[in-house]
Amino acid sequence: MFELKIPGIYWDDEKAVSLLVEYFTRRRPSGDLFYSGAYFERLGGGGDAHRVAGRFDSNDLVAITTLSVSLEPHGAINLLSDPDGHWARLLSLIPRDARLENPVSDVLVEEGGPAWELWERLASSKQYPGKPDGSGPAIAGKLLARKRPHLIPIYDTRIKQLFERPKRDHSFWAALAAALRADNGAFHDQLVRLRGKAGVGEDIGVLRVFDVIAWMYQGQQGQVATS
Repeated sequence: MFELKIPGIYWDDEKAVSLLVEYFTRRRPSGDLFYSGAYFERLGGGGDAHRVAGRFDSNDLVAITTLSVSLEPHGAINLLSDPDGHWARLLSLIPRDARLENPVSDVLVEEGGPAWELWERLASSKQYPGKPDGSGPAIAGKLLARKRPHLIPIYDTRIKQLFERPKRDHSFWAALAAALRADNGAFHDQLVRLRGKAGVGEDIGVLRVFDVIAWMYQGQQGQVATS
């Protein structure tokens, strides 16, 4: 496993909190939130809400667009209609309250587990042909993060760059799990503390706090985006 090295930004309370506040509270002149991704986990009550936790719905498809990705029309229809039953089957095997920092969740995210298989089917794998049109690794990760926000972290180019991950990275979930558990959960507790100081709400999960800080911090290196 390629160890996750935690950048100093996560231990700089003032800067990290300011990034969270900026992302979740900044507004446009029209009054809505500036960063569309601030709606990602809250749209429609969340992808892990009881009534939709076992299936993909239209709110999930809209939610991923707030993070600048989208399925092609036929791919969206596949996800909503679930013609082969794979999506409901796999989601039913992943408890909605499963958390990455909990060791009992390892069987869900390790190779062969239901979360791993769900990602593989959405991301395109020779082992599981027939992925939804337009889907790929980025969309797969964001769909899983929407449905199980406490178990699956968002993983995109900015995360990869900031954490200096290898080109072929199949161990990010495990590496982040290990980091959250190390030193009696010190990093996990720091993320919770930063969330509290920023006042963004406890409905924003620890993994999303982790992601937003990284995305905003890396974005300061000259990139401009609104998602």
